[in-house]
Amino acid sequence: MAAVVTTKEIANSLAQNLHFNTYGGNPLACVVGSAVLDAIEEDNLQNNSKDVGTYMLLELAKLRDKFEIVGDVRGKGLMIGIEMVTDKDSRHPLPCEEINQIWEDCKDMGVLIGRGGLYNQTFRIKPPMCITKKDVDFAVEVIHTALEKRMGKAAAN
Repeated sequence: MAAVVTTKEIANSLAQNLHFNTYGGNPLACVVGSAVLDAIEEDNLQNNSKDVGTYMLLELAKLRDKFEIVGDVRGKGLMIGIEMVTDKDSRHPLPCEEINQIWEDCKDMGVLIGRGGLYNQTFRIKPPMCITKKDVDFAVEVIHTALEKRMGKAAAN
């Protein structure tokens, strides 16, 4: 659900451009959106995002401290990024083929994460607001395993 608040002048200028939105004004979509907002409030999911997100940041920070290729862990709530680098001193992005392998290994072990950054070097973690600390422990263990696997291959080369 979304809303736009603007001046009449700006709103009138939009009429000159071709634009559209999906399901704009659809009553069913509005009912669903309203129900989602109710569930967020009733299930206290904003606080869960803050608490579990902080827990996840702290757990992922342990990976940053352990692995030279984890350059940074940053975020707020459940919007978290893990920046992958060749080393912490240079902060050069980890090559795509290495990032791809870590990403694929995580996926194969059951954790889906996004990618972003100028060089696609940052893993984007955006779990659902109902995530639990047990879910976080699983995800962090999967990422840890994928990083160890990558480090083992790097040592073998």
